[in-house]
Amino acid sequence: MLGLILAAEALVGLGASIGAAIAAIAAGIGIGKIGSSAMEAIARQPEAAGDIRSNMIVIAALVEGVALFAVIVCVLALFV
Repeated sequence: MLGLILAAEALVGLGASIGAAIAAIAAGIGIGKIGSSAMEAIARQPEAAGDIRSNMIVIAALVEGVALFAVIVCVLALFV
């Protein structure tokens, strides 16, 4: 019985770690795509660089916020 409980706790830790890693990787990919698209848009319309850059920063911050919440949820899964 004790062995099953320890195995379940180990699986929770493994799942939380994998979830946090996936969240961090997805955030990195998302911000990379945002930056790539913004640079392409600035290359096409240099006069709109300020607007594109500010929108890029806001969207990147939102993606980072979602990734932070996902990592926090995964960490909380370890302790609850």
